Amino acid sequence: MTASPQPFQLPGYSVLHEQELRFGSEDPKAVDAHPLQGLLRFGPYSQDKLAAIADPIRVAIIAPAGQVERVNGLLRELQQSHQPRERPRYLPSFPGCAKIFHVNMGPAGPQTNVELPGDLTEQIKAAEKPHLKLAEALQHALRALSHQRDAFDVVYILLDKAWEPGFYGGEGDDFNLHDYVKAIAAFEGIPTQFLNEDRSLAYYCRASVMWRLGIALYTKAGGVPWVLANIDPGTAYIGIDYALRPNTDSDSRFAICCSQVFDAEGSGLEFVAYEASGVRMFGKNPFLHRDQMMKVMSRSLAVYQRKHAGAVPSRIVVHKNTEFKPYEIDGVFDAFPNTENVELIHVQQNCGWRGVYITKPQQPNRYPCLRGSTFQLGPHTSLLWTQGDLPVVANGQSYFKEGKGIPEPLILNRHAGRGAMDDLCKETLALTKMDWNNDAPYDRMPVTLNFAGTLASVVKQMPKLEPRSYPVRLFM
Repeated sequence: MTASPQPFQLPGYSVLHEQELRFGSEDPKAVDAHPLQGLLRFGPYSQDKLAAIADPIRVAIIAPAGQVERVNGLLRELQQSHQPRERPRYLPSFPGCAKIFHVNMGPAGPQTNVELPGDLTEQIKAAEKPHLKLAEALQHALRALSHQRDAFDVVYILLDKAWEPGFYGGEGDDFNLHDYVKAIAAFEGIPTQFLNEDRSLAYYCRASVMWRLGIALYTKAGGVPWVLANIDPGTAYIGIDYALRPNTDSDSRFAICCSQVFDAEGSGLEFVAYEASGVRMFGKNPFLHRDQMMKVMSRSLAVYQRKHAGAVPSRIVVHKNTEFKPYEIDGVFDAFPNTENVELIHVQQNCGWRGVYITKPQQPNRYPCLRGSTFQLGPHTSLLWTQGDLPVVANGQSYFKEGKGIPEPLILNRHAGRGAMDDLCKETLALTKMDWNNDAPYDRMPVTLNFAGTLASVVKQMPKLEPRSYPVRLFM
């Protein structure tokens, strides 16, 4: 008699439960894995917190000549209900911002409306460097609004499609209009929201537009839509990334950016930026000297301590998208002499691995492997699929946010620290749900590195980098 074949399971393979999010009720059951359904059921996390945000949220407007009313129309739409026309398994109906966030939103008033010159399109077309002409016009508009800073909370900036020649610099000019304006506005402490024709005014699914704009507006005004549930207390999460800022001489300077420093619940705090010269290069990747890394991490620790009455976290997790060199590791430990456990994680995006979900012998499933699938390659290395099928946000039906393709996992390489790799995978998976600048159930990368990359791109456009911390909502 031959033994019946047994199912084959790869060693170290598991599927992590989807991380739940905590919302605005005091009830410990006010959690949901679906960010939008959680907002509908319980309201935003910060709704009952003292001095959370202003009510109403007041929106100033910068727009092409004669188009302020188009933005006012968009603000009226935010108070109306809309039915989804895309992503039917995931996207719920939008009942209006007041019903979701429990605050009103609307225009700040005529005194905070700035119309750009009527001949700006012609000026841009005629300019030798059109991006500089457009940037100058927007900078002047922001400067005018800065004198009325107490009259508004967020600025909406409507871009005309005819201005596209000015959105980027010419060949060899590392200019991005979005990043440049964000940098100028952040320096003035002004949160901004860009609007364009295709994605904001004319997009066919108005429910999708309203969900994205509503969450972003609430966050940029100072609110917290949701935080992570069931994360161990006493842990701080830090992400670090680099951006090249060329110098006029042969040396190169890097704006070294830390993303938000997260507390144990995953709620965002602030970020710091540090500019250093003489950074070591290995290929195209920069690496900090020991003292440079110590300064970056020390400033990040100071941000955490300001928010926690001087307390030092018992555990710190640092994410970086390049490996940690030995001198960088030494610099991190120099900055955290009183922390019991420091974990340094290289989060690698390109790895070449793929995973196919087999439901029957020799028959792949129609959907990819489950999000949260992990496969441990060694004592300090794991694969983690942050993209994949996610039935928990689709009433038990299969739902793959990306729609097509075979998702590639992240590789988590731990360069320092202790504990189970599954715990690190669980935390990393949870941090992919913390981007408050969209309505999706997750991102591919943890928010520590997502924001670090965004911040690095914006900060290098700053004409002057001051050694202070910034609320990350200014850069969203």
